[in-house]
Amino acid sequence: QVQLAESGGGLVQPGGSLRLSCAASGSIFSINAMRWYRQAPGKQRDLVASITSTGSTNYADSVKGRFTISRDNAKNTVYLQMNSLKPEDTAVYYCNADLLLLVTRYRNDYWGQGTQVTVSS
Repeated sequence: QVQLAESGGGLVQPGGSLRLSCAASGSIFSINAMRWYRQAPGKQRDLVASITSTGSTNYADSVKGRFTISRDNAKNTVYLQMNSLKPEDTAVYYCNADLLLLVTRYRNDYWGQGTQVTVSS
């Protein structure tokens, strides 16, 4: 099947930077949009940023100018560069991919397991 493996989370001081990665593997024919979501304790899961297969991007207002989403289609990998981090960015960050399976061409959403980002002094 398909797996999404995230990495790059951790503890960082306010104003610092982190780079998250998410690699998709398995029986993949093609990947359409790739997205990053985040969920803070007691809150709903919110969309942070998205990128299409052709590189068009969208961001939540709260992260515009600070976060940058990018992808390497050859590696089926999406990245989230997070700069000027704030305590309110603390959350579990989840990768999401809208993709077509190799054999069936069935389209579905897949999720990573999540990676914790904590911004604190």
